[in-house]
Amino acid sequence: MSSNSMVSRVENDCVLILERVFDAPRDFLFKMFKEPEHLKRWWGPKGWEIPVCTVDFRPGGVWHYCMKCVDPNQGQFFGMESWGKGIYKEIIEPEKISYTDYFSDAEGNLNDSMPSTEMTLEFIDFNGKTKLINRAEYVSAEALKTVMDMGMLQGITETWDRLDEIVQSLK
Repeated sequence: MSSNSMVSRVENDCVLILERVFDAPRDFLFKMFKEPEHLKRWWGPKGWEIPVCTVDFRPGGVWHYCMKCVDPNQGQFFGMESWGKGIYKEIIEPEKISYTDYFSDAEGNLNDSMPSTEMTLEFIDFNGKTKLINRAEYVSAEALKTVMDMGMLQGITETWDRLDEIVQSLK
């Protein structure tokens, strides 16, 4: 697995597993997911920014953010905002973060018309680098198909590419 290629697979029709190796120590990569000033620099696909990002990094704490498209070349998406809310369930620093991921509005109210996701991130020490395993469990195969049809896989690939650029620039 080269350091910039992502491997994806689906288990049980409703679990999407993504893996990628980042050329950075585990503690360092974990911090990229923990601190809002870091998340603001890389979270979201290319051409999207995070104008709002609040993080209460503890079990039961909330991560609330807004992704906004700032790339005029993205046509109908330009100027669009997408709000998300994560509620942390388990944090084992620097090994694991699990949270429930929801679509929300600016006030943090959950959008029940969109599927929520049970997310687990594992940070595995890999010869001085870090293997990141992202496990996303959906309520049904239909829910997984909904987000895949929205371009989620491309979005995560671009997001992790941005993370890799930040990691390289801060090393």
